Amino acid sequence: MPSKVAVSGLAHSPADVEALDYAFASFPMRCLIVDDSAHFAAAACGLLERQGITVVGVASTGAEALRRFEELRPDVTLVDLNLGAENGFAVAVELHRAASAAPSAVILVSTYAAQEFTELIETSPAVGFLSKSALSAGAIHDLLCRHNGGDSADSLAALQEGDDG
Repeated sequence: MPSKVAVSGLAHSPADVEALDYAFASFPMRCLIVDDSAHFAAAACGLLERQGITVVGVASTGAEALRRFEELRPDVTLVDLNLGAENGFAVAVELHRAASAAPSAVILVSTYAAQEFTELIETSPAVGFLSKSALSAGAIHDLLCRHNGGDSADSLAALQEGDDG
């Protein structure tokens, strides 16, 4: 299994950008955002939607995240590490269990540095970590690509196998 990837800032070559643009157009991604900050969730929704990712829902608690996940079956779920009184790592474990029948990636996000959580990120079922300041469609696709060890289109296709809609 590939090691977890933490991304705090990315730079893509023109060829990479072209490949990611193709992947975005060919394989639209559906995303669920789990964050207790309504301000961040709204900003992330707007950013990701402008960049070609369809945000299918937002949840602010672990229980709501599980309900929305079961209902919406996103391709990727972004989970804040600090959900108020809840632990984002525990929510990631529950989402991973719920995804056992249908592949879906969980990506942990936080305003804190990945280095503060390296061991927890490595042992979690999440595919990796993104700093909130580095969040973008390209960063999500790059993280999935690195995790799956292939190109962006292959990574998105693998996530969407068996997706009914």
